[in-house]
Amino acid sequence: MRIGFIGLGGMGRPMVEHLLAAGHELHVWARRPASADFLPTEVPRAASPAELARQCEIVCTNVTSSADVAGLAAQLIEGFAPGGLHIDFSTIAPAVARALAARYAERGIDFVDAPVSGGTAGARAKTLAIMWGGREELSARLEPLFACIGKTAVHVGAAGAGQVAKACNQLIMVSVLEATAEAARLASAAGIDFARVRTALLGGSAGSRVLDLFGDKMAARDFTAGVEARLHHKDFALMLGEATQQSIPMPVGGAVLQQLNALMAAGWGRDDTSRLLCVLERANQ
Repeated sequence: MRIGFIGLGGMGRPMVEHLLAAGHELHVWARRPASADFLPTEVPRAASPAELARQCEIVCTNVTSSADVAGLAAQLIEGFAPGGLHIDFSTIAPAVARALAARYAERGIDFVDAPVSGGTAGARAKTLAIMWGGREELSARLEPLFACIGKTAVHVGAAGAGQVAKACNQLIMVSVLEATAEAARLASAAGIDFARVRTALLGGSAGSRVLDLFGDKMAARDFTAGVEARLHHKDFALMLGEATQQSIPMPVGGAVLQQLNALMAAGWGRDDTSRLLCVLERANQ
């Protein structure tokens, strides 16, 4: 397929590399041209998002915020021909995804929200979990592309449903991360080595990928970012925004957001979210 890509950061770069390795024809647009320097010179660089959409049947975006995606969509829509497809791998507000899908539909263009879970390590290893929203009829068109970058791809509903699924993912994952930090703090306060506690817990019902990966970082006090905490903070705000719209109480999610707020206020937003342990430690000082 002829695929355009915007967003060549920690997640986007390995995704593009996998698409190229699979034999797809890639075109890119980069707000910072230097971010595309890793690509072979024969990969075309478009002059604008609209030009990229004119050149490609599919354009993928992987950027940071709802505003970023909406701003790009406003330009892409001017370049797409009817039958075009915008796949957004970003994590944005479900309401924004729904609005973009409706606007595109007026022009005969499809929009798919396809946020991913697995972080940069999953992007490099092609093991991302993809949860997507959009017209189910697009499945046959999407499956070959998703197979290049992820391990699983599940259609969860209409446009916006992928973002709701990602909100659920973040709610569970970061809440378990906070519980892991509290367990580490409890063990330390009792004079017990959390590394040993973690090893014991991994063999029982508390064992999880979060305890394995983030618990290890807490035990080693290695807070270099796997996923920067500011992104989890952003995701939690989106999740609680959707919950507010649906009038759903989120007692655990609300408490975890307050801990993320404290992490951000401490200036640790670009560190790993395992820094939540330090928020608890600071509270006892």
